[in-house]
Amino acid sequence: MSDSDSAKPVVSRRGFLGLGCCVAAMHGLLGTRAAAALAPSSGGIDVHAHIFPESFIKSIMDEGGPPGVRFDLSTASPFLMVGQNRLPLDDTYWDLDKRVKRMDAQGVSTQAVSLTVPMVHWAPPARGAALAQLVNDTMVAAHTAFPNRFVGCAALPIQDASLAVKEINRLAGNPAIRGVYLPTWPGNHELSDPSLFPIYERCEALKLPVLLHPVGVIGVERLGSFYLSNVLGNPFDTAVAASYLVFGGVLDRYPQLKIVLPHAGGAVPYLFGRLQHGQDVRPETKGVAQMPFKEYLLRNFYYDTITHSPELLRFLIGLVGVDRIMMGSDYCFDMGYERPRDIVAQVRLGRADREKIFSGNAARLLNL
Repeated sequence: MSDSDSAKPVVSRRGFLGLGCCVAAMHGLLGTRAAAALAPSSGGIDVHAHIFPESFIKSIMDEGGPPGVRFDLSTASPFLMVGQNRLPLDDTYWDLDKRVKRMDAQGVSTQAVSLTVPMVHWAPPARGAALAQLVNDTMVAAHTAFPNRFVGCAALPIQDASLAVKEINRLAGNPAIRGVYLPTWPGNHELSDPSLFPIYERCEALKLPVLLHPVGVIGVERLGSFYLSNVLGNPFDTAVAASYLVFGGVLDRYPQLKIVLPHAGGAVPYLFGRLQHGQDVRPETKGVAQMPFKEYLLRNFYYDTITHSPELLRFLIGLVGVDRIMMGSDYCFDMGYERPRDIVAQVRLGRADREKIFSGNAARLLNL
């Protein structure tokens, strides 16, 4: 790197990955190259986009992570192992210069970035809190360098609700953080467990949406072949999590809480009739939720566009309405979209409705 390059306030591979905690030094440092990246290419907001800060990866490699999860950066093609599944790590997970160029090619002006597997809930509370803080500080650093291109969905140490609320309060009011990110299964209890209520209460009070992502999917012992742990396991696990939020009374207790369900709601939109029928005929579900199941789909839940089928996206729009659906890519896994706008273009919608999905709905939910 030349002296002139080093003076440019751009978060590249080294700055973004290695110095996630050095946020303060970046405030106000927007030079010509970074400022040029602020102009949105076409206004799309991607609500389902992942990052892997190097500080996080290094901690997992040096100090260990959850069973079955490891990173390998020793080869020219780095990867993440989750159980038996090997996931390539594209360098745009951490090189923001390259990432912005790729976003421009995708027609994405802004990403709401989030940590994905393994998140931080598996660790002892103190370490989980430290991991969450370094990830969140990296998101703040990315937003500081590219204010109109990146916002963050905070990682939280939900294994200790007091520490999770402390982290929410630390970030409260920071323009970089526009939501929180939770696993569909915290590992030893469901999302309806009362231990999580202080987190929901604080998110509701701050109007922070909760974005979910499958982790430790249900039935994984039967999903070892054909990548079914992801292809089927992820949408099934989202449906389980959403059902616990409804039947466990979370959404009645916190009626203003907004939940973003990944992968177009998983299996929920396509099984809500069965879930609602269960409310009518089964004693286990009678009276445990104040409204019919479908009403929560229309009041509390929001959805990304990752259906891989225009027919299913059209169905989802018809079911919950265009105002609850936001563009998502699952950046940059191979199970996501390289061109997230295309699936929306394949559904016959008026221009106003397309723009709601591309950016308007996310801007409203994330308060952008």
